[in-house]
Amino acid sequence: STIDAWTVAFSPDSKHIATGSHLGKVNIFGVESGKKEYSLDTRGKFILSIAYSPDGKYLASGAIDGIINIFDIATGKLLHTLEGHAMPIRSLTFSPDSQLLVTASDDGYIKIYDVQHANLAGTLSGHGSWVLNVAFSPDDTHFVSSSSDKSVKVWDASSRACINTFFDHQDQVWSVKYNSTGSKIISAGDDRAIHIYDCPM
Repeated sequence: STIDAWTVAFSPDSKHIATGSHLGKVNIFGVESGKKEYSLDTRGKFILSIAYSPDGKYLASGAIDGIINIFDIATGKLLHTLEGHAMPIRSLTFSPDSQLLVTASDDGYIKIYDVQHANLAGTLSGHGSWVLNVAFSPDDTHFVSSSSDKSVKVWDASSRACINTFFDHQDQVWSVKYNSTGSKIISAGDDRAIHIYDCPM
């Protein structure tokens, strides 16, 4: 059977897969059964990005209209709707301690939210165009972003300052990630190149 899905994520316990659909629904599938178990309705638009919190309590989705929704996994209830961005949410990621949600948008900004209280904890600028991807370091101290401005930026999670910018790509950078130990960052772009950086910078 076909599935309406643009973005997917494993639950932290690897028992479920969440998919974000064009219709604004988050569909939850059982990994073993392969069947849809339930849906979370954002009452919104096309979901571009999705993420589970590492503690398994929350699921966040980002939509094409800039709206972010945070759900309680245990109850299936919509906890928070965040309207800080004006354009599509390309990527979102929880901090390893599940306390913060970092979001990336076509509006060129990165926003940091306090998950429990849904407070905006910070707005970061520095990219010259769409912010396409964000990822936290495993030790909770830094996060990294990539953009259609061809750059990769490393941010200090506590000071919210950009501590390094790399312009090694010749085209927009769609994906950026830390390895499991946080010792390296990898990025991939439309220039068909993959770059690997050593950490700390």
